[in-house]
Amino acid sequence: MYPKDLGFKMPAEWTTHQRTFISWPVQDSMVYPNDYEKVFDGYVELVRAMVEFEPVTIIANPNDIDKLIELFSSERVEFLEIEHNDAWLRDNGPTFLRDDEGNIAAINWVFNAWGQKYSPWDLDDQVAPKILEHFGIKRFDAQIVMEGGSFHVDGEGTLLTTEECLLNPNRNPDLTKELIEQYLKDYLHVEKIIWLKNGLSGDETDGHVDNVACFASPGKVIMQVCNDPSDDNYEITKENMEILRNTTDAEGRQLEVIEIEQPPKAHFEESRLTLSYLNFYFVNGGIILPVFGGAAAKTDQKAIDVLQQTFPDRTIKTIDGMAIIKEGGNVHCTTQQMIASN
Repeated sequence: MYPKDLGFKMPAEWTTHQRTFISWPVQDSMVYPNDYEKVFDGYVELVRAMVEFEPVTIIANPNDIDKLIELFSSERVEFLEIEHNDAWLRDNGPTFLRDDEGNIAAINWVFNAWGQKYSPWDLDDQVAPKILEHFGIKRFDAQIVMEGGSFHVDGEGTLLTTEECLLNPNRNPDLTKELIEQYLKDYLHVEKIIWLKNGLSGDETDGHVDNVACFASPGKVIMQVCNDPSDDNYEITKENMEILRNTTDAEGRQLEVIEIEQPPKAHFEESRLTLSYLNFYFVNGGIILPVFGGAAAKTDQKAIDVLQQTFPDRTIKTIDGMAIIKEGGNVHCTTQQMIASN
């Protein structure tokens, strides 16, 4: 039986949370391990921003647990000791579902480290089952490689994703687009999938949608856009915008698209950093937004203004978006919401 058959579906991210989960970074698995202190401080800032709005549970390796308990001793933070290889819980954590009676369940996807890019990942593939076992939550094991950052839902039957990621042969080489669609419909209880083409230039996740576009509400999508024809993202965002403006959602609504201007290009060594304001995270009553400072000061403010206009009842809490970006992700990539039961 699939979640859909039992009446479970994935609510939109802005639905009230019980808590947020986050995995603590592992120095040995970092791309730039000498930056561990900066990354550590970035996670501390993120956790302290989130606990202003809701409880946070940190997934910690055994050798980190004592120092983290001491660090957050006076705050609304809980700890769960689970061994893990890496820290991007959006992608290897459980996807939470709810039925009409308020019962909670979750999906345990197969995780293969973004197409086997980093090894080992065996511990990360076991994090979701261990979280669900700890909380006694009903589990659906999906026999498909999937990462939480690769899709967004509106809670009313529509899912947003990219072909670059979900159709990449390093994920599910034996599955057709149609079969992948059916898995998403059966497990997340959606009826329509909107396929954008590509993710942002330089994104090592192979185009996760959580850097590109997200739902603001049913029928309304926020998209990061590029206005510089010399930038690779110009054609990428132009094509994705065309798709969004010429499609409807599961309810037949024409989508309203809200634009957020991308920050200026930034590189580290030879690699482009995937700077995205769309990698924000909904918390109860607020939004945690990564901002980038320096040359991005103007676009930082524009992003704050657009989000405040779009969500007038939410507090926009900004944090340093440069703290962890060299490791390949940002706020949304590190977090996973556990939905409230009602």
